[in-house]
Amino acid sequence: MVTQALWRRKAVRQPQRNGHTELAKRLRITDLISIGIGSTIGAGVYVLVGTVARERAGPALTVSFLIAGIAAALAALCYAELSSRLPSAGSAYHYAYTCVGEGVAWIIGWALILEYTVGGSTVARGISPNLGIFFGGQENLPAWLSRQTIPGIDVVVDPCAGLLVVVVTGLLCLGIRESARVQSVMVIMNILVLLFVVGAGSWVGFSSGWQGYYQSEGYLPYGVNGMLGGAATLFFAYIGFDTVASTAEEVKHPQRDLPLGIGFSLFICASLYMLVSAVIVGLVPFNLIDPDTPLSSAFNDHGMPWATYVVAAGAIAALSTALMGSLLPQPRILMAMARDGLLPPFFSTLHPVTAVPVNSTLITGLVAALMAFSMSVDQLSGMVSVGTLSAFTMVAVSLLILRYVPPPEVSKAVIIQVLPDKGPPPSSVHISPSRPVFAKGSAIFSPILSIFSDASLQTLPGNNGLEDDCSSSASSSGSLLLQDEVDDEPEVNATAAAPDESPAMSSQVALHKSLLYADESRTSPESNEDLRRWAAVFAITGVCVGVILISLATAAEELPTSIRWTLGVLGTPSFVAASTVLFLIEQDEGHHKFGQAGSFHCPWVPALPLGSILVNVYLLVNLGLPTWLRVSVWLLLGVVVYMVYGMSHSQL
Repeated sequence: MVTQALWRRKAVRQPQRNGHTELAKRLRITDLISIGIGSTIGAGVYVLVGTVARERAGPALTVSFLIAGIAAALAALCYAELSSRLPSAGSAYHYAYTCVGEGVAWIIGWALILEYTVGGSTVARGISPNLGIFFGGQENLPAWLSRQTIPGIDVVVDPCAGLLVVVVTGLLCLGIRESARVQSVMVIMNILVLLFVVGAGSWVGFSSGWQGYYQSEGYLPYGVNGMLGGAATLFFAYIGFDTVASTAEEVKHPQRDLPLGIGFSLFICASLYMLVSAVIVGLVPFNLIDPDTPLSSAFNDHGMPWATYVVAAGAIAALSTALMGSLLPQPRILMAMARDGLLPPFFSTLHPVTAVPVNSTLITGLVAALMAFSMSVDQLSGMVSVGTLSAFTMVAVSLLILRYVPPPEVSKAVIIQVLPDKGPPPSSVHISPSRPVFAKGSAIFSPILSIFSDASLQTLPGNNGLEDDCSSSASSSGSLLLQDEVDDEPEVNATAAAPDESPAMSSQVALHKSLLYADESRTSPESNEDLRRWAAVFAITGVCVGVILISLATAAEELPTSIRWTLGVLGTPSFVAASTVLFLIEQDEGHHKFGQAGSFHCPWVPALPLGSILVNVYLLVNLGLPTWLRVSVWLLLGVVVYMVYGMSHSQL
């Protein structure tokens, strides 16, 4: 029972129950681009430039940004296809639920809840230092905005951070269109500041001769490994484009605008990052860059102290948009999980006017405001990356499943024709519009049922009271509708003779219970298509196992050397062999009809998702044991919540 629940999948167009309605479609491509840029370009660029250049990459910082951008593009292209095919709230949670299973989807959604809460609180705590620049230091801020230490318990409260979260939460409650407009203004302000850094810095650089590029250590002072290590750190500066995917249900033209919004926002962010980094490392020698304030200190060293205020204004704008990008997706993920029954319906309530998940928005805003106000979340900041990288990995895996072993697209109704004439049941049953499934009696369906527990089966009504429904619904037309929701596809028909007596009706009900939707390949174990699907399943599994082993061998420095070598020896052939199988076998023809028509198709499959999985799993392992120990506590709590509530209340 538990195993079946963990791997049950919902249909693409799963019927919504309990009166759930969709979010209002009000976003255009310009809104998506501003949301993507605002969520991605946070205060990190104002700090990471100095830290990575000084400790990892040196003058090759621009190349590190380029490599990190290419790695991020792998995940972005996977998101682009799935978001356009499945334009629903929930982002990676929704994709995992449709392609992988309920248990994996729950873990992804639960991890993303932690990511956005901690991420928003961390961003908000960075407002006070930048705001203090305009007052001559943090100590000169008004008392109601400055940080205070509570005597006796040694807790530093930050009223400014808590107030900012409350303001952003209220803005999000006004509506997605209104909050997107405000975010667009802040994004434009941030871009103008970065363009000022590039323009003014270039003028200073040409005047001073770009002394940062003429150092005795050369262009790669830390070697190629240092440049690649810098790229691994800078990868997190690109996180944020996934926020665009979380708004998919609110986009007017998702098939066109979502891929363009994700692509353009990532391209603009990468371009700005590379331009800023090229200027800063050229103005100041890499070993002299201030790791805390690299941009403003670079201008100070060249007689432009007033530029500090411009940079501070850009940092405040970047922090505000990044905070909005953290608080925007979380209520929609909670709403999606509540729609599916995994959380209480309280979280799926929409405001009748603004069409915003108001309860989820207020709850998440309140929690984030309390965390930002009362605690320093620096130690928890590493946990933010676990949710993001796990989501990126699962999106790539879901794309492979979609291309090679696509799940059932829609749930279809079963209509049993009850003939008025008496007679024995037929020896064959024909199911349409799927490929025909023939069986001599119901017993043949039992082994199929034990193998394929697809979402289409899960969406059928439960067996409780089925006999009563059948006996009470028979009409003169001789048909029984055993499914409330009938999709646009042609109906599925089964013809069976049934006498008027109750035992005969029970036999028809038993026949219905044995029916299972399956395509022709699943009913022919010896067919080439069945072999291809099983090969794809084992290959995708082998890729995941191999990547985990390789990542542990290369990044888990806590393990003994002998164990790491063993893991590498086992993981490398597994990954290579499984990847080779995916390259050799054909993709499923049915994936073209999966989801919305006219959707974006990710190029270079399977190479691109394989690369995304490899990069993201490596970064996950590289986060270190302390981070994983802290995350495991949160994930364990999520397992308890799922076992106690989600599993039994699921719509499936």
